[in-house]
Amino acid sequence: MPVIIGGLEASLRRFAHYDYWDDSIRPSILIDSKADLLTFGMGEKQTVEIAKRLDNGENIADMRDILGTCYICPNNETPYDGVEVPSFDNVVNSKKEYAKSCRIEQDEQDHIRGRLIKQKHGKIMLVQNKPMPPLTQSELDKVYSLPYARAYHPSYEKLGGVPGIKEVEFSITHNRGCFGACNFCSIAFHQGRYVTSRSKKSIIAEAEKLTHMPGFKGYIHDVGGPTANFRKPSCTFQEKHGLCKGKKCLAPKPCKNLSVDHSEYLDILRQVRSLPKVKKVFIRSGIRYDYLLEDKDDTFFKELVEHHVSGQLKVAPEHCSASVLDKMGKPHIEAYIKFSRRYFEYTGEINKEQYLVPYLMSSHPGSTLDDAIELALFLKKNHIRPEQVQDFYPTPGTISTCMFYTELDPYTMESVYVAKSEHDKALQRALLQYFNPKNQRLVEKALRKAKRYDLIGYDNKCLIKPAKPSHSVNQNGRNQNRNFNKSKKYSMSGKGKRK
Repeated sequence: MPVIIGGLEASLRRFAHYDYWDDSIRPSILIDSKADLLTFGMGEKQTVEIAKRLDNGENIADMRDILGTCYICPNNETPYDGVEVPSFDNVVNSKKEYAKSCRIEQDEQDHIRGRLIKQKHGKIMLVQNKPMPPLTQSELDKVYSLPYARAYHPSYEKLGGVPGIKEVEFSITHNRGCFGACNFCSIAFHQGRYVTSRSKKSIIAEAEKLTHMPGFKGYIHDVGGPTANFRKPSCTFQEKHGLCKGKKCLAPKPCKNLSVDHSEYLDILRQVRSLPKVKKVFIRSGIRYDYLLEDKDDTFFKELVEHHVSGQLKVAPEHCSASVLDKMGKPHIEAYIKFSRRYFEYTGEINKEQYLVPYLMSSHPGSTLDDAIELALFLKKNHIRPEQVQDFYPTPGTISTCMFYTELDPYTMESVYVAKSEHDKALQRALLQYFNPKNQRLVEKALRKAKRYDLIGYDNKCLIKPAKPSHSVNQNGRNQNRNFNKSKKYSMSGKGKRK
């Protein structure tokens, strides 16, 4: 019986990769699992082709030409074409070789210009064929027109159900792929950077179906995807030549060739919210605010604020330090500041009380303790008090994970600072919630370690107050604990309403 593996985990682990839980380099999961074939990406076309060829009596071992699949073969049967990355033994023994391998693996994941990739594992060769082209719009429509149950399996009822279903039960996926390609995100390596979308007709049909489902109360929670406001490819160039190698469409600044258009997406949202029984249509899967800012027409921005925010809009600046954001593949903080000002301006015009909730990440490769302090000061200045923050954890197949393990930037080969110990990570995480009394001890440790004594005291600029004195008394009866902060007081203010 042929064994074929696929899905997100298999897709991300198709090459030799760093595994955080093992803290070691593991071989391709195709070798670890002893499966016959691995499909990477979304997999619909590969699955159908494999099924047809098996049905025709073809041996699984002979299926070496299917796009979007990986297979293993003896070294003497390795294809001549393509590009070979450093071997498993080399990436185990050399972090520099691991970084070289990562860059090639990332750069060749394009269905137009990407090449076949080979990686030696001892006496056998792992071969990744070129990526499968993404589904066309009509093909994507067919996938979403299938008769899904739209519920978890009944066997879960005795376990109390699946609480997570509530977040997606009345949500609609309208696109795939993401040309944003943040370095810590696995979407670009799995779904690809090329954006494809369902037709308006298909989306409206699904929305109408949702209105007849049990439990529907008039609210569609999301019309989104990897990035909700991406509807079309980032530019016309990529449709013939593929996405640019080693470059990003949006970071550190939007490409001059970027095509920005929200008109079709806005039309879809308008039609969905005009359906009978629909009270509100929200966007929860996240928008790229830097892409939105490039739209010279502010109609979508204004309607987003007026109709599609459920009290708070979640966006992802992630950090404020330019050097950290460069390592993340994110736009610089000035874009977020510009966006937030316009957001609150439009919110004020319609006399609504709405908030921005920024996603923030601590301990990303490149983030030093000084960078974390810079972020804490930014949050204080702008009256942002995040209820939760995300600490960076490496996931297979991403550029950020490569930097975490190798402490090298695979695109420059420059060294990268990485907070790896639990203690160092805890210090950075605590700084992002410096205002929480539970973090007092850790924040003080962080500030003292960074020699930022000026931020411990009673001035407006300070992040925390000194720890309560122990009231130790010397032989003369004098208190030995003194307030060391004598800095001149000043205030920092921000505009707009934020949490």
